[in-house]
Amino acid sequence: MATSTPARRAWRVLTGLLVLTAVLFGVNALGVHVVKGGTWVPELALDLQGGTQIILEAQTDNGEPSAEQMTQAVAIIRQRVDASGVGESEISTQGGKNIVVQIPGNADEATRERIQRSAQLELRAVIYASAPTNTFVGEDGEETPYPTPEESLNAVPTAEPSNGSDPAWVTDKLWAQFNAYNCDDEANDPSSAPADQPLITCDVDNSAKYILGPVEMDGSSVDDATNGMDPQRGTWSVNLRFDAEGTKTFGEISQRLYGAQSPMNQFAFVLDGKIISAPSMDAIITDGRPSISGQGIDQETSKLLADQLKFGALPLSFEVVSSDTISATLGSQQLQSGLIAGLIGLALVALYVVLISYRALGFVIIASLVVMGVLTYILLCLLSWRLGYRLSLAGVAGLIVTIGFTADSFIVYFERIRDELRDGKGIIAAVEDGWSRAKRTIYISKSINILAAVVLYILADATVKGFAFTLGLTTVLDVLIFVIFTHPVMQLLVRTPFFGNGHPLSGLDPKALGSVYTARSSFRTPVASGGRAQRSRGEAERRQTIAERKAAEAAAQNASDKGASRAEEENA
Repeated sequence: MATSTPARRAWRVLTGLLVLTAVLFGVNALGVHVVKGGTWVPELALDLQGGTQIILEAQTDNGEPSAEQMTQAVAIIRQRVDASGVGESEISTQGGKNIVVQIPGNADEATRERIQRSAQLELRAVIYASAPTNTFVGEDGEETPYPTPEESLNAVPTAEPSNGSDPAWVTDKLWAQFNAYNCDDEANDPSSAPADQPLITCDVDNSAKYILGPVEMDGSSVDDATNGMDPQRGTWSVNLRFDAEGTKTFGEISQRLYGAQSPMNQFAFVLDGKIISAPSMDAIITDGRPSISGQGIDQETSKLLADQLKFGALPLSFEVVSSDTISATLGSQQLQSGLIAGLIGLALVALYVVLISYRALGFVIIASLVVMGVLTYILLCLLSWRLGYRLSLAGVAGLIVTIGFTADSFIVYFERIRDELRDGKGIIAAVEDGWSRAKRTIYISKSINILAAVVLYILADATVKGFAFTLGLTTVLDVLIFVIFTHPVMQLLVRTPFFGNGHPLSGLDPKALGSVYTARSSFRTPVASGGRAQRSRGEAERRQTIAERKAAEAAAQNASDKGASRAEEENA
């Protein structure tokens, strides 16, 4: 006999689930062995494993900073450290000048730099570029290293510059300063140069030095910044998106630079006085979406730069006054207690559904919970290295709460199937019709849970975001497991003799459920008995319509009349 369409569909869905699981494990294995950033164990939050505490002190010239400046600095640092809100980092103020940053695990130098750096972005046109040589030729024609240019040299442009790329900006004194400029000299501070004047500076690795025109755009024009891999060049880049005014300004600049002779066709992105990239203008960009790429821009630096540009500059400069390792506030013992509580809850659910309520159907519930646990675990591992997710005790609580929500869904589904059996339908039809009715209820209830988790994630404190995130994630998985595992498994099981024939231990026995009639025109008189069977039959009787009840009573009366007539004939 050919396999029915629902059965074939069930096999396809289960195969898709298997493929999805394999893909998730494959992606995580790729992260562990190739990217070298993955993990097979979810990262733990500050309350479970400890971490690093960094205290920043605001550097001000006039007294203490304002409360508004400190609040803004805390918000920016929180975005830089934990943009998604699920890393369970803690950022707070201490006194009037300090900000305390607590990060799970060990904070590397990139993280420290992300926290402290001001990220002042300037966009300047390139006027001249050369190797980082350091010489100066005096009036006598002799070349001497690292001299101080003479003060008598002309410092005023001979002609009024027409734009930021005009060579008229390069005066005699500026040219002498450029020749003498030493990229390796820490005394040089290009970040303090005036915005309306040309700038002498070097790139981030001091491999070239430049004369740049005045600032034509700044970081306030950046709406968004993300990092990604350029598939054509195979290099990492930072993709910018300017606001409306910045888009217009950058479009005009690109029209001016496009087609110019090198290096005057270059436009430099300057971060805190250092050139991070000076790409040539290879096209007229009018959509306001340029990208920064080049030497020194890799996956790590592009992510760091994108975060700095996206979340803005700090309103104050800060200095690290202390950096210490802190211990876990709750520790592994509390984590073990939480996991044990979850396992106890699972065991109690399993005992109830198998021994008391659903018999063999209970194993379907257990299998669904196991599949959900596997998917949840691998997703937490993926999120740990892709999103910076950290599992806290609040997150563990979210996982435990989901067990109860999942049990509710099973009860709705299986009781719908049983109701269909009480109506006299066959087991295969009862599963299909029960699912079509139960899924509406499940979708509505789960959508409310997800909405609550989203609202909690948006409005709650950072310490609660982990709970909200875990709750929302597992709720979505709950619905997914019902669609791609529980229902397909039921479609296959009811086609086996054990479940299809309604074995007493299957949990789908129509007699045990108290089915009053087997079809709309075929009724049987309920048998008076006690216990659970009587309660099930009572439920079936209550589900009858008035017409059905009258028909059943009429059938019972006819059977009684026939019995009386037969008895009279025998007596006669």
